[in-house]
Amino acid sequence: MSKIFVRERRKIEDGEKKPRFRVVGVSGGDIKLYVKHIRRNELKQIAADTGADVVYLPARGKGSKDGSGKK
Repeated sequence: MSKIFVRERRKIEDGEKKPRFRVVGVSGGDIKLYVKHIRRNELKQIAADTGADVVYLPARGKGSKDGSGKK
């Protein structure tokens, strides 16, 4: 079973017409995605056609640059 791992982009605002999700990785199968950012409906269509599951990763906080998620 293939899996597509995505998370919401950080620098996106409501109503913005830009792709909302960032592809983090793909596991299993012969799926190759050539995009960094993707829209939800495109993601669902790819998953439906390939039989892959979409895994939504939690977004990190707006913290410091050290990755701790704390200000």
